Amino acid sequence: MGKTNINKKTSRVALLGILGAEALALSFLENFIPAVPGLPPGAKPGFSNIVTMFTASTMGLWSALGITLIKSIFAFITRGLTAGLMSGAGGLLSTIVMILLLKWKKNPFGIMGISVASAVAHNIGQLIVASILSGTPALIWGYGPLLLLFAVITGAVTGTILKIILPALEKQKKALGV
Repeated sequence: MGKTNINKKTSRVALLGILGAEALALSFLENFIPAVPGLPPGAKPGFSNIVTMFTASTMGLWSALGITLIKSIFAFITRGLTAGLMSGAGGLLSTIVMILLLKWKKNPFGIMGISVASAVAHNIGQLIVASILSGTPALIWGYGPLLLLFAVITGAVTGTILKIILPALEKQKKALGV
């Protein structure tokens, strides 16, 4: 049998579906990581952002925003409205920062820098939503510095993981002909 000729658009949709499933699986598995003392409830390492960053770098803004939307809907369904809103705001800001840094002509940041910057942006988006929902702007100053440190650490970890698994993600993309 010869190789099946699959339409490029179909291949992209299939890859986006696989990436969305991977992001959801990572998001689900993060729920089993115990809370870090001193951090706000729900603070997570953001492993699903590994998939978002790969999507942003290989498929562009709209595909990355699609992954972000899927993750936000998943957070809403599994953890409620507040989690959905915080996931959406953090994910949107994080994805925009990723895309801007990836498009920078002489990108001096690399995967690690982009990962850290997008983790910081994610936490800023979440803090803004938490402040609005609670009516307490002091949350930004109270949790902000701690979350900034957490974002730098988790951004470095997710950037490192992305570097390690990048060949497997590229192989997955190539297998679909995208």
